Amino acid sequence: MVRARGGRSRLRARAGRAVARGEAKGRALGRGAPVRRLRALVPVVVPVLLAIADAMLVNGFELDLEVGVSMLAAAALLLRRRFPLLVFLFTLPGLYIGYIWFAPMIGLYTLAVRRPGRARLGICAVLLIAAHFFPYPITDFELTVYRENTLVLIDACVTSAAPIALGLLVRTRQELASRVEDLTRSLRREDRLLADRVKTTERARLAREMHDVVAHQVSLISLQAGAVQVSTEDPEARAGARTIRELSVRTLEELRHMVGVLRADGGEAAEAHRLAPQPDLTELPRLIEMSALDVTYEGGVAAGASGTKTVERAAFRTVQEALTNIRKHAPGARVRVRVDPVDAVDAVRGEGSGRVEGSGGTAGSGRAGGSGRAEESRAAHGLRVEIRNGPPDAAATVPALPGGGHGLVGLRERAQSLGGTLEARHTSDGGFVVRAEFPYGAG
Repeated sequence: MVRARGGRSRLRARAGRAVARGEAKGRALGRGAPVRRLRALVPVVVPVLLAIADAMLVNGFELDLEVGVSMLAAAALLLRRRFPLLVFLFTLPGLYIGYIWFAPMIGLYTLAVRRPGRARLGICAVLLIAAHFFPYPITDFELTVYRENTLVLIDACVTSAAPIALGLLVRTRQELASRVEDLTRSLRREDRLLADRVKTTERARLAREMHDVVAHQVSLISLQAGAVQVSTEDPEARAGARTIRELSVRTLEELRHMVGVLRADGGEAAEAHRLAPQPDLTELPRLIEMSALDVTYEGGVAAGASGTKTVERAAFRTVQEALTNIRKHAPGARVRVRVDPVDAVDAVRGEGSGRVEGSGGTAGSGRAGGSGRAEESRAAHGLRVEIRNGPPDAAATVPALPGGGHGLVGLRERAQSLGGTLEARHTSDGGFVVRAEFPYGAG
């Protein structure tokens, strides 16, 4: 009950922190929204304000034809990004009648950025030059004023060429930035492919090493065990030799499957997983029988009844590793292996662990008292695997077996990858307990 309350308090604290982070993020987004809107409005509003100021400086504040067409040309700039060609054409009367420059130049710049067709830009440049060169009204045009007309024509050409050049430069820069981004993505993809290739090569090398070294040694063990089984007359020695040979054959099968997975790449890996059957809960009794330990097995779930093969394989590996550790560190100890479904109520109340830790009754009495819960376990949400051993037998010889100290770490990582938990600790009587819980679906 203490652990359940502690777990709930941690969950509430975690939920509180998540809510606080969400509120802080929401406030930050709320503060950033006006800034983003302002940044979006500035490129739209500033050109309009510049065009209005240009119109006022050139034509004054009296409402006449010049001011009217100039103001309409400035207002048309609000739609320049959506209709660049129409907006530019709409600003030409402001240039021709109102003598404004900013509105048509901004319109031509936008057209060069968004619609950079050569013919289109050439025609629009000629129209801007004509609107700038010819006076309003056209009757004021004097063809014989060559020097003044030449200066006005040069001014008109520069006025039309500058926004086009600047617009094409900006568009080229945008295209280059997009191209650089595409190249960066391509380089990253090539780096990933190169890393995958190196990883595949390393996996193939590991597969060769495992096959050449381990398979050879295990095959020799199997052959020697077969020879002992045939030559000996002692029934116990023959049974032991048969067990060694069966274990060797199983090890070779699993090694062959592992080598196939290491050699496979991409979609072939999934095919390799189907090359050899993987162990599940149905093989636990056989594993326990061949462990040569004093084990009491209590299985409270049918293999494949409601869960997945991945979870059952994880449960099998948990029991296998725990029994291996018991053989190494607690020879002669009595072992209890229990595999039970666990629902949400049991996980909170700790009823399952209470039944296991009680040593006063037998396994049968424990089940008899919970017959009602046995029917209820059909709606289980998880699978609990517990391996508990007592203190080692002082008279037993401790085998000198190698150990890397990575077994429990690997089991914990496997449980976490499946969304479960694993606990391993010493008990008060000098033994050890390994308890794992996995999500197992509902029946």
